[in-house]
Amino acid sequence: MSATNSPPQLKRELGVVGATLMGLGSIVGTGVFVSIGIAAGIAGTSVILAVAIGAIVATCNGLNSAQLAANHAVSGGTYEYGYRYLTPALGFTAGWMFLVAKTASAATAALGFAGYLLNIGGFNSSWVVPTALFAVVIMTLVVLSGIRRSNVANTVIVSVTLLSLGFFILACLPRAAEVGIENLTPFFTTSPGAVLHASALMFVAYTGYGRIATMGEEARSPRETIPKAMIVCLLLTMLLYMTVAIVSIGAVGADVLGSATGQTKAAPLEVVVRSVAGSGGALVLAIGAVTAMLGVLLNLILGLSRVLLAMGRRSDAPNFLARLNQQQTTPYWAVVFVGIAIALLVLLGNVKTTWSFSAFSVLIYYAITNFASLRLTPSERLYPVWVGWLGLVSCLFLAFWVESSIWQVGLGLIVAGLIWHKIRRA
Repeated sequence: MSATNSPPQLKRELGVVGATLMGLGSIVGTGVFVSIGIAAGIAGTSVILAVAIGAIVATCNGLNSAQLAANHAVSGGTYEYGYRYLTPALGFTAGWMFLVAKTASAATAALGFAGYLLNIGGFNSSWVVPTALFAVVIMTLVVLSGIRRSNVANTVIVSVTLLSLGFFILACLPRAAEVGIENLTPFFTTSPGAVLHASALMFVAYTGYGRIATMGEEARSPRETIPKAMIVCLLLTMLLYMTVAIVSIGAVGADVLGSATGQTKAAPLEVVVRSVAGSGGALVLAIGAVTAMLGVLLNLILGLSRVLLAMGRRSDAPNFLARLNQQQTTPYWAVVFVGIAIALLVLLGNVKTTWSFSAFSVLIYYAITNFASLRLTPSERLYPVWVGWLGLVSCLFLAFWVESSIWQVGLGLIVAGLIWHKIRRA
């Protein structure tokens, strides 16, 4: 495409610190507050191993995303890399899987935010859906105001969330030190299959780092900024998740942590801290959970709108979605469209299987990322080829450890998307 008719580009306003905080805002949310509990219910004490496996797979993916984003720094992430390095069908599949998985995740984050907020105030749970819709509207307006304001809002949200998790660790540490050995043994109480199932779910808890890559067009000197931000982001997250898993299981045992996710009004970590530090401790953690869900929602609207922008530019989605505002700081139609899609899913109420569904869709998305990284030339490559192969094989392997009904629906959606893509291109 020649310079004269190339589409207008977003301004480069993100540095390493801003990009790292955007990544943390996307990762530290539903993952740490919900998925550790779900995974503990599946794998028991060996959920700690699942956290580590999830981190290793995420690190391979993060490094491959980083080297792709450093070489091809435009909005759209793997959707763009699939087109550039693989085939239009694989590029489209990546974009489609991202939209499917993350729209449902955003609706879950909005509903989670509403649930925790109403829990703090002691309000009736019938207010959950209206409160969640209100959150979607506010966060959509924040994203419409451009990346700089979004970055400020994100920094505040991440700070409050990390402080509340710091409090959680300090509150549970004495109990964990006292009875930890008892609660952490025996370490293997389930099958290897259960550990792999839990690893697939824990992998999703790390996947916000992709937001750094999908916003490549807005990063200053992307070849340096993006890889640095991704590596720092993943190291901090792994450290945080491992600490939270060890301390929470050490304090109350895997059974309590696992069964807590079944309760409608309580997050698993809230149940843990309530039994250790009382209702005051639960309140501090709930405030952190509320800000975390808002952070996830903000970052998902940002990431989803950038993928839609890229799809609109290629006519895989309606072309009006590629329009930018006058200041060229935000794709306004894409943001509005994403806000409406999330709001419609919120109206359905709680999406029970969202987390597993996200796991399958996101693992397929990152399998395509890793595949694309194998096509980089030696001069473009930042990391060894085996990092790409390890990422590709581990993503495809883990994707099919979720419930069979989930991956069957996922495969059906991929086929439906490819039919649409074929018709659209014809």
